[in-house]
Amino acid sequence: MADLITVDDPDDPRLRDYTGLTDVELRRRREPAEGLFIAEGEKVIRRAGQAGYAMRSMLLSAKWADAMRDVIESAEAPVYVVEPRLAERVTGYHVHRGALASMGRKPLPTTAEVLRTARRVAVMEAVNDHTNIGAIFRSAAALGMDAVLLSPDCADPLYRRSVKVSMGAVFAVPYARLDGWPTALEAVREAGFRLLALTPDAAAVPMDTVAPHRMERVALMLGAEGDGLSRRALDAADTRVRIPMAHGVDSLNVGAAAAVAFYAVTAGRPES
Repeated sequence: MADLITVDDPDDPRLRDYTGLTDVELRRRREPAEGLFIAEGEKVIRRAGQAGYAMRSMLLSAKWADAMRDVIESAEAPVYVVEPRLAERVTGYHVHRGALASMGRKPLPTTAEVLRTARRVAVMEAVNDHTNIGAIFRSAAALGMDAVLLSPDCADPLYRRSVKVSMGAVFAVPYARLDGWPTALEAVREAGFRLLALTPDAAAVPMDTVAPHRMERVALMLGAEGDGLSRRALDAADTRVRIPMAHGVDSLNVGAAAAVAFYAVTAGRPES
Protein backbone atom coordinates (compact mmCIF):
# COMPACT_ATOMS: atom_id res chain seq x y z
CA MET A 1 0.00 0.00 0.00
CA ALA A 2 1.24 3.47 -0.86
CA ASP A 3 1.75 5.92 1.98
CA LEU A 4 -0.44 9.03 2.06
CA ILE A 5 1.88 12.01 1.94
CA THR A 6 0.47 15.38 2.98
CA VAL A 7 1.94 18.26 0.95
CA ASP A 8 1.36 21.91 1.83
CA ASP A 9 3.81 23.66 -0.49
CA PRO A 10 2.62 24.30 -4.09
CA ASP A 11 6.26 24.51 -5.19
CA ASP A 12 7.12 21.08 -3.83
CA PRO A 13 9.09 19.39 -6.65
CA ARG A 14 7.24 16.14 -6.04
CA LEU A 15 4.14 17.77 -7.57
CA ARG A 16 5.91 18.72 -10.80
CA ASP A 17 3.86 16.32 -12.94
CA TYR A 18 0.74 18.33 -12.07
CA THR A 19 1.97 21.89 -12.60
CA GLY A 20 0.33 24.15 -15.16
CA LEU A 21 -2.29 21.71 -16.40
CA THR A 22 -4.21 24.52 -18.11
CA ASP A 23 -1.18 25.55 -20.18
CA VAL A 24 -2.05 23.54 -23.29
CA GLU A 25 1.10 24.27 -25.26
CA LEU A 26 3.33 23.45 -22.30
CA ARG A 27 1.56 20.19 -21.58
CA ARG A 28 1.54 19.19 -25.26
CA ARG A 29 5.32 19.42 -25.25
CA ARG A 30 6.03 18.10 -21.77
CA GLU A 31 3.83 15.07 -21.47
CA PRO A 32 4.93 13.02 -24.51
CA ALA A 33 8.57 14.07 -23.97
CA GLU A 34 8.49 12.96 -20.33
CA GLY A 35 6.43 9.84 -21.01
CA LEU A 36 3.43 10.76 -18.87
CA PHE A 37 -0.21 11.74 -19.06
CA ILE A 38 -2.76 12.91 -16.51
CA ALA A 39 -5.86 10.91 -15.62
CA GLU A 40 -8.60 12.94 -13.94
CA GLY A 41 -11.43 11.56 -11.83
CA GLU A 42 -12.03 8.24 -10.09
CA LYS A 43 -13.42 6.34 -13.10
CA VAL A 44 -10.69 7.47 -15.48
CA ILE A 45 -7.91 6.66 -13.00
CA ARG A 46 -9.35 3.21 -12.46
CA ARG A 47 -9.69 2.58 -16.20
CA ALA A 48 -6.13 3.70 -16.84
CA GLY A 49 -4.88 1.22 -14.25
CA GLN A 50 -7.06 -1.57 -15.62
CA ALA A 51 -5.63 -0.87 -19.08
CA GLY A 52 -2.14 -1.51 -17.77
CA TYR A 53 -0.78 2.03 -17.50
CA ALA A 54 1.70 2.34 -14.63
CA MET A 55 0.99 5.01 -12.03
CA ARG A 56 3.75 7.53 -11.33
CA SER A 57 1.87 9.28 -8.51
CA MET A 58 -1.59 10.37 -7.40
CA LEU A 59 -2.81 13.78 -6.18
CA LEU A 60 -5.93 13.72 -3.98
CA SER A 61 -7.98 16.00 -1.82
CA ALA A 62 -8.51 14.45 1.61
CA LYS A 63 -12.18 13.58 1.06
CA TRP A 64 -11.24 11.34 -1.90
CA ALA A 65 -8.86 9.17 0.08
CA ASP A 66 -11.64 6.83 1.23
CA ALA A 67 -13.28 6.59 -2.21
CA MET A 68 -9.92 5.67 -3.73
CA ARG A 69 -8.87 3.39 -0.90
CA ASP A 70 -8.61 0.23 -3.00
CA VAL A 71 -6.55 2.06 -5.64
CA ILE A 72 -4.26 3.46 -2.94
CA GLU A 73 -3.84 0.01 -1.38
CA SER A 74 -2.72 -1.48 -4.68
CA ALA A 75 -0.55 1.48 -5.70
CA GLU A 76 3.22 1.36 -5.50
CA ALA A 77 3.53 5.03 -6.42
CA PRO A 78 3.36 7.92 -3.94
CA VAL A 79 -0.05 9.41 -3.13
CA TYR A 80 -0.02 13.12 -2.31
CA VAL A 81 -2.88 14.57 -0.27
CA VAL A 82 -3.45 18.32 -0.63
CA GLU A 83 -6.04 20.92 0.22
CA PRO A 84 -8.30 21.92 -2.72
CA ARG A 85 -6.87 25.45 -2.79
CA LEU A 86 -3.33 24.13 -3.02
CA ALA A 87 -4.35 21.76 -5.83
CA GLU A 88 -5.75 24.75 -7.70
CA ARG A 89 -2.52 26.69 -7.28
CA VAL A 90 -0.49 23.76 -8.60
CA THR A 91 -2.71 22.78 -11.54
CA GLY A 92 -4.13 26.18 -12.48
CA TYR A 93 -7.79 25.22 -12.10
CA HIS A 94 -10.29 23.95 -9.54
CA VAL A 95 -10.02 20.16 -9.59
CA HIS A 96 -13.74 19.39 -9.39
CA ARG A 97 -13.32 15.63 -9.33
CA GLY A 98 -10.80 15.80 -6.51
CA ALA A 99 -8.45 13.15 -7.87
CA LEU A 100 -5.61 13.24 -10.39
CA ALA A 101 -3.06 10.63 -11.30
CA SER A 102 0.14 10.90 -13.30
CA MET A 103 0.43 7.79 -15.45
CA GLY A 104 3.30 6.46 -17.54
CA ARG A 105 2.75 6.15 -21.28
CA LYS A 106 3.21 2.91 -23.22
CA PRO A 107 5.06 2.68 -26.54
CA LEU A 108 2.61 3.11 -29.41
CA PRO A 109 2.08 0.10 -31.66
CA THR A 110 2.90 0.37 -35.34
CA THR A 111 0.19 0.79 -37.96
CA ALA A 112 0.81 -2.77 -39.14
CA GLU A 113 0.34 -4.13 -35.61
CA VAL A 114 -2.93 -2.24 -35.16
CA LEU A 115 -4.30 -3.35 -38.53
CA ARG A 116 -3.32 -7.02 -38.20
CA THR A 117 -6.49 -8.11 -36.39
CA ALA A 118 -8.78 -5.14 -37.11
CA ARG A 119 -11.76 -5.03 -39.45
CA ARG A 120 -13.24 -1.63 -38.68
CA VAL A 121 -10.83 1.31 -38.36
CA ALA A 122 -11.29 5.06 -37.91
CA VAL A 123 -8.69 7.28 -39.59
CA MET A 124 -8.44 10.90 -38.42
CA GLU A 125 -6.79 13.70 -40.35
CA ALA A 126 -5.73 16.90 -38.55
CA VAL A 127 -8.31 16.54 -35.77
CA ASN A 128 -6.59 18.82 -33.26
CA ASP A 129 -9.44 19.66 -30.87
CA HIS A 130 -9.03 17.57 -27.73
CA THR A 131 -12.77 17.48 -27.04
CA ASN A 132 -13.43 16.05 -30.49
CA ILE A 133 -10.63 13.51 -30.11
CA GLY A 134 -12.13 12.31 -26.83
CA ALA A 135 -15.68 12.17 -28.23
CA ILE A 136 -14.56 10.20 -31.28
CA PHE A 137 -12.65 7.66 -29.18
CA ARG A 138 -15.64 7.22 -26.90
CA SER A 139 -17.92 6.55 -29.88
CA ALA A 140 -15.33 4.25 -31.45
CA ALA A 141 -15.21 2.15 -28.27
CA ALA A 142 -18.97 2.14 -27.73
CA LEU A 143 -19.89 1.29 -31.33
CA GLY A 144 -17.37 -1.45 -31.95
CA MET A 145 -14.59 0.13 -33.98
CA ASP A 146 -11.45 -1.98 -33.69
CA ALA A 147 -8.76 0.70 -33.91
CA VAL A 148 -7.94 4.34 -34.66
CA LEU A 149 -5.21 5.70 -36.90
CA LEU A 150 -4.05 9.31 -36.55
CA SER A 151 -2.39 11.57 -39.08
CA PRO A 152 0.84 13.16 -37.76
CA ASP A 153 -0.92 16.46 -36.97
CA CYS A 154 -3.78 15.06 -34.90
CA ALA A 155 -4.00 16.02 -31.22
CA ASP A 156 -2.77 13.73 -28.46
CA PRO A 157 -5.46 11.22 -27.35
CA LEU A 158 -3.80 11.06 -23.92
CA TYR A 159 -4.03 14.79 -23.27
CA ARG A 160 -6.07 15.31 -20.09
CA ARG A 161 -9.11 16.85 -21.85
CA SER A 162 -9.24 14.05 -24.44
CA VAL A 163 -9.02 11.36 -21.77
CA LYS A 164 -11.68 13.06 -19.65
CA VAL A 165 -14.17 13.54 -22.51
CA SER A 166 -13.68 9.95 -23.63
CA MET A 167 -14.31 8.74 -20.05
CA GLY A 168 -11.22 6.58 -20.44
CA ALA A 169 -12.29 5.06 -23.77
CA VAL A 170 -8.91 6.10 -25.21
CA PHE A 171 -7.51 3.21 -23.17
CA ALA A 172 -9.90 0.70 -24.76
CA VAL A 173 -9.26 1.28 -28.47
CA PRO A 174 -5.81 0.56 -29.96
CA TYR A 175 -4.36 3.46 -31.92
CA ALA A 176 -1.28 4.34 -33.90
CA ARG A 177 0.25 7.32 -35.69
CA LEU A 178 0.54 7.16 -39.46
CA ASP A 179 3.97 8.10 -40.76
CA GLY A 180 3.58 10.24 -43.86
CA TRP A 181 0.27 11.70 -44.94
CA PRO A 182 -1.60 10.81 -47.02
CA THR A 183 0.88 8.35 -48.57
CA ALA A 184 0.57 6.11 -45.50
CA LEU A 185 -3.03 5.40 -46.50
CA GLU A 186 -1.70 3.13 -49.21
CA ALA A 187 -0.46 0.75 -46.52
CA VAL A 188 -3.99 0.67 -45.07
CA ARG A 189 -5.38 -0.21 -48.50
CA GLU A 190 -2.72 -2.88 -49.00
CA ALA A 191 -3.81 -4.43 -45.70
CA GLY A 192 -7.18 -5.09 -47.32
CA PHE A 193 -9.18 -2.06 -46.17
CA ARG A 194 -11.66 -0.12 -48.28
CA LEU A 195 -10.99 3.59 -47.66
CA LEU A 196 -14.21 5.54 -47.16
CA ALA A 197 -13.86 9.33 -46.88
CA LEU A 198 -16.65 10.99 -44.88
CA THR A 199 -17.68 14.33 -46.41
CA PRO A 200 -20.83 16.49 -46.53
CA ASP A 201 -20.39 16.87 -50.31
CA ALA A 202 -23.77 16.25 -51.97
CA ALA A 203 -21.99 14.33 -54.73
CA ALA A 204 -20.76 11.71 -52.26
CA VAL A 205 -22.53 8.36 -52.00
CA PRO A 206 -25.01 8.00 -49.07
CA MET A 207 -23.76 5.67 -46.34
CA ASP A 208 -26.75 3.34 -46.58
CA THR A 209 -26.12 2.88 -50.30
CA VAL A 210 -22.51 1.93 -49.71
CA ALA A 211 -23.54 -0.49 -46.90
CA PRO A 212 -20.10 -0.51 -45.23
CA HIS A 213 -21.21 -3.00 -42.56
CA ARG A 214 -21.20 -5.68 -45.26
CA MET A 215 -17.64 -5.01 -46.34
CA GLU A 216 -14.87 -7.26 -45.06
CA ARG A 217 -12.54 -4.47 -43.90
CA VAL A 218 -13.33 -0.75 -43.74
CA ALA A 219 -11.25 2.33 -42.88
CA LEU A 220 -13.48 5.36 -42.29
CA MET A 221 -11.65 8.66 -42.81
CA LEU A 222 -12.65 11.73 -40.75
CA GLY A 223 -11.40 15.30 -41.12
CA ALA A 224 -11.08 18.21 -38.75
CA GLU A 225 -13.99 20.35 -37.61
CA GLY A 226 -14.82 22.96 -40.25
CA ASP A 227 -12.24 22.10 -42.91
CA GLY A 228 -13.03 18.40 -43.16
CA LEU A 229 -10.72 16.09 -45.07
CA SER A 230 -8.07 17.68 -47.26
CA ARG A 231 -8.22 17.38 -51.02
CA ARG A 232 -5.25 15.01 -50.95
CA ALA A 233 -6.97 12.75 -48.43
CA LEU A 234 -10.20 12.75 -50.43
CA ASP A 235 -8.28 11.84 -53.57
CA ALA A 236 -6.59 8.97 -51.73
CA ALA A 237 -9.92 7.39 -50.72
CA ASP A 238 -11.68 4.62 -52.60
CA THR A 239 -15.14 6.11 -52.09
CA ARG A 240 -16.50 9.39 -50.75
CA VAL A 241 -19.48 8.84 -48.46
CA ARG A 242 -21.95 11.13 -46.73
CA ILE A 243 -24.59 11.04 -44.02
CA PRO A 244 -27.93 12.10 -45.55
CA MET A 245 -29.24 15.30 -43.93
CA ALA A 246 -32.72 16.78 -43.48
CA HIS A 247 -34.24 20.22 -42.78
CA GLY A 248 -31.50 22.04 -44.68
CA VAL A 249 -28.74 21.02 -42.26
CA ASP A 250 -25.52 20.68 -44.25
CA SER A 251 -23.29 18.83 -41.78
CA LEU A 252 -22.74 17.62 -38.23
CA ASN A 253 -20.01 18.27 -35.68
CA VAL A 254 -17.23 15.77 -36.39
CA GLY A 255 -17.86 14.02 -33.08
CA ALA A 256 -21.55 13.52 -33.86
CA ALA A 257 -20.82 12.58 -37.47
CA ALA A 258 -18.29 10.00 -36.33
CA ALA A 259 -20.84 8.33 -34.04
CA VAL A 260 -23.44 8.09 -36.81
CA ALA A 261 -20.87 6.80 -39.31
CA PHE A 262 -19.40 4.28 -36.85
CA TYR A 263 -22.86 2.79 -36.35
CA ALA A 264 -23.29 2.48 -40.11
CA VAL A 265 -19.88 0.86 -40.44
CA THR A 266 -20.36 -1.66 -37.61
CA ALA A 267 -24.12 -2.40 -37.81
CA GLY A 268 -24.89 -6.09 -37.65
CA ARG A 269 -21.55 -7.12 -36.13
CA PRO A 270 -21.83 -9.57 -33.22
CA GLU A 271 -21.01 -8.17 -29.80
CA SER A 272 -17.55 -9.10 -28.57
